[in-house]
Amino acid sequence: MMPEMMTDLFVILIASIFINNMVLTYFLGICPFVAVSKEIPTAFGMGAAVIFVMVMTMGINWPLYHNVLVPHNVEYLQFLVFIFVIATFVQIVEMFIDRYSPVLYVSLGVFLPLITVNCAILGVSLFAILRDYSYAQAMAFALGSGIGWSLAIIAMAGIRQKLTFSDIPKGLQGPGITLIIAGIMALAFMGFAGVISMN
Repeated sequence: MMPEMMTDLFVILIASIFINNMVLTYFLGICPFVAVSKEIPTAFGMGAAVIFVMVMTMGINWPLYHNVLVPHNVEYLQFLVFIFVIATFVQIVEMFIDRYSPVLYVSLGVFLPLITVNCAILGVSLFAILRDYSYAQAMAFALGSGIGWSLAIIAMAGIRQKLTFSDIPKGLQGPGITLIIAGIMALAFMGFAGVISMN
């Protein structure tokens, strides 16, 4: 692989983790981010599931779009096709976690099957198409976006666990303080803006 191409892939990977973080920059995938970020092990499990589904679905959605939908002039079916692929991989992840980690399966609850409609996962596939990424660039973008989403939810879980010992006003407890913290985290991640730019 050419050094320039490796640099390009590295830039896309790092930028999608820190600068263009799916949850803290584009606010995609907020529902599971708020709901499943109460404990670090649960957040870690959800993050790993999101990374797996993002990378695997990108690995299929990109070639499906470019080799099937575009040649047959049916690009308008991309949403349907992408969601079908995402739902398939979520089912695989759900069966695997249920089989090998029942405790994690119970703690994730309804939010595990809801990965299917996690707009961050669909957004990654759509952004890769809109930005006209090559296959390698799309895979780097998917991996970085998954890592960035996981990093954000694990950091949020760590902060929320510390908040259990804090005296938070009753009206802000739960989702209220979580969204305030998410806003502060988003401001912190904005500090990376300008360090690396993405197309």
